[in-house]
Amino acid sequence: MPILERDPPKGRRESYVLPKVPVPPLKQTLDMYLTSIKHLVKEEQYRKTKSIVEKFGEPGGTGELLQKKLLEKSGNTHNWVYDYWLDDMYLNQRLALPVNSNPAMVFPKQGFRDHKDSLRFAAHLITGVLEYKERIDTRALPVDFSRGRLAGTPLCMKQYYRLFNTYRLPGLKRDTLVIHEAGSTEQEHIIVACKNQFFVLDLVVKEKKLKEIHILTQLEKIVKMAENTEERQPSFGLLTSDGRTEWAQARDVLIKDSVNRESLAVIEKCLCVVCLDDPSGVEVGDTSRALLMLHGGGHEKMGANRWYDKPMQFVVGEDGVCGTVCEHSPFEGIVLVACTEYLMKFMTGSPSKMGRATNVSELPTPRRLLWKTTPHIQDLLKASAERLQRLVRDLDMDVHKFEVYGKEFIKKQKMSPDAYIQVALQLAFYRCNGRLVSTYESASIRRFHEGRVDNIRSATPEALAFVKAMTDEKTSLSDSEKMKRLWDAINAQTNSTIAAITGMGIDNHLLGLREISQEIHMEVPEIFTDETYVASNQFILSTSQVPTTVEMFCCYGPVVPNGYGCCYNPHADHLLFSVTSFHGSTETSSAVFIKALDEGLVEMRDLCEKSNKPQSNTAAASKAVEKSQGAGSKPLSTPQKTGK
Repeated sequence: MPILERDPPKGRRESYVLPKVPVPPLKQTLDMYLTSIKHLVKEEQYRKTKSIVEKFGEPGGTGELLQKKLLEKSGNTHNWVYDYWLDDMYLNQRLALPVNSNPAMVFPKQGFRDHKDSLRFAAHLITGVLEYKERIDTRALPVDFSRGRLAGTPLCMKQYYRLFNTYRLPGLKRDTLVIHEAGSTEQEHIIVACKNQFFVLDLVVKEKKLKEIHILTQLEKIVKMAENTEERQPSFGLLTSDGRTEWAQARDVLIKDSVNRESLAVIEKCLCVVCLDDPSGVEVGDTSRALLMLHGGGHEKMGANRWYDKPMQFVVGEDGVCGTVCEHSPFEGIVLVACTEYLMKFMTGSPSKMGRATNVSELPTPRRLLWKTTPHIQDLLKASAERLQRLVRDLDMDVHKFEVYGKEFIKKQKMSPDAYIQVALQLAFYRCNGRLVSTYESASIRRFHEGRVDNIRSATPEALAFVKAMTDEKTSLSDSEKMKRLWDAINAQTNSTIAAITGMGIDNHLLGLREISQEIHMEVPEIFTDETYVASNQFILSTSQVPTTVEMFCCYGPVVPNGYGCCYNPHADHLLFSVTSFHGSTETSSAVFIKALDEGLVEMRDLCEKSNKPQSNTAAASKAVEKSQGAGSKPLSTPQKTGK
C-alpha cells in the first residue's frame, strides 16, 4: 500500500505517495545469491553452499517460514528492512567512526589571505547552513526525482530532515540514532571547535536570529578565548574518535559528573559542529586535504578538534583546507552532495552580507564548554589519542585524477559511465590479485518510503570473463570477443543495478531473513553461518559513485582490514578516484591499485576505439550496439560503504 511521503504546508506543492520496499520472491533471491558467489569460491565450497541453500529454500522449509514472517512484517510496518539495515550497517558496528565509517567531502582549497579571511568564510558558511536548514524545516526543498534509468520517480526526502537534528549516541553493544524534533528551541546553537576546545555559539539572542556580521564577531571572540592557555580544557573530542564500545564506556564515566553531563547534552543537541583548524603544516594537495578531512591528522594535528558523533561537521582550516565530515547513519551520500553543493553555490553566488556591525556589544560572550577530569579520564584520553594515531598511520590514501578521458567518451560508446567504471575496477583488482572478490556498490532505494540503499554485487561472472579476456586470455582472444565480453559485463552490471534500485536486490532480503529468524528465537539457519555467506559479506572492494556538479570530492576508508575503499566522481573530461587501503595489510596498496586502474582504463578505451573503427559509418552497427546495451544509463549512485 502506498504511503504518504509527507504533508506539505497548506498552499505548497502537492503531496505524493511512495510505495513500500517490496519483499523479493524467495527463490529469486536464492538463485541470484548462488549466481553471485559461484565464481568467487572453490568448486567444493560452492557445492556445499548450494546444498545448504537448496535445503533452506525447499517447500515447507525454513526459508518459506521466514519469508512468510517477513511478508507479515512488511504488511505491518512502513519499511520492513530499515531498522535491520540501520543496525547492521551502522549502529551495531564497533569500529571507530573516523576512516571506518564517516565519509568526508573535500571542498576546493580556499585562498585565504589571513586568519580573518578564514573566519569570514566560516561566518558565511554558517549563514548558508542556516538558510538551508530553514528550507528543510519549512519543507521548501524541491522533491528529488530519479535520473537515468527509470527516471522521473519521486524519491523519499526523509534523509534531508535528519541532516541537522540527529546525533549518534555511543552504546556498549549498539549505538542509538537520536532524532530531535525539527525546529526545537533546544537546537538554536552550533558548537565551534577551536584548538581542541568546544564553544557554544547561540544563533538566537533575545529572540532575534544573529546576522552574518554578528556570527563573525562571535567567531572572533571564540578564537581569542581558545588562545587563552590558562583556561584550556583537555581534548575531549578525542574520545569520539575511539571504538564505539570504548567511547560508550568513557561516556559512562564522564556523565557521573554534572559538569560533563551538561557539556555533553549541549553538544548532542547542536545543529552542527564548525571546526576552526590551525594550519596543518603539510603540503596541501588533494590527498593531504582528504586525509585531514577523514581523521584530522591525529591528535598531534587536528584530529582532536572534532566531535565525530555529530552528522554534520564543517571544517574551515586557516590554510584553506575546508570540507565536511559526516556521521553516516542518518543519510546517504547523495543527500550530503545536495546539501554541500547548495552551500558551495551559496558561498560563491551569494555575496557576504556583513554590513555594519550594530549592537555588537550586546552580544553575549560565547560559552566555553567545561569538563571535569580525573586521573582515570586522563588515561582514557591518552588511550583514545594513541588508537587514533595508529589509525592515522595505517591509512593508505591516493586521490587520483585520471585525465586521459572522462564520462563523455564512455557515453559516446553508448555505455553507462557507472557500469563501465565498475568493470574497470574489477579489472584493476584482478590485475593486482589474480581473482575477483565480493564487491559492494551502493544503490539508492529512495523510490520507496524511507528507502536507504541496497547492494549492487559488481563482481559478476560476466565481469570475470571480461577481465580474464584482458589478462590471462589476452593473446588468445580476438578484439571482437573481448568487446562482446565487455558488453556482457556492462549489461550484467546494469541489470544488477536495476534489480537493486527497484527493491529486488539480494543483500537486504537475506539480511531480513536472518534477522527475523532471531526475532522468532530460531537457531540461526545454516545458510547464514556458512563460510560462503560470511565471506560474501566481507566486502574487500567497497565502491561508490559520488558525482558532483561543483569542484569537490568525497572519500572514505576501507571496510575490512585487507580491503579497498574506492569513491569515484566522473566528470566530462576526467575521472576522479579516491582510493584507500591500510598499510597494515600485505594484500593491498592504493598506489598499485591506482596504477592498475589507469592501465585498465586506457586498454578499455583502446579496445572500444579499435572495435568502433570498422563499423563507425554503418547505421546497422549503431543499432546493434544500442540493442545490446538498452536505453539510458543508471541513476546516480549514493556513497556508502558496508560498515559505513
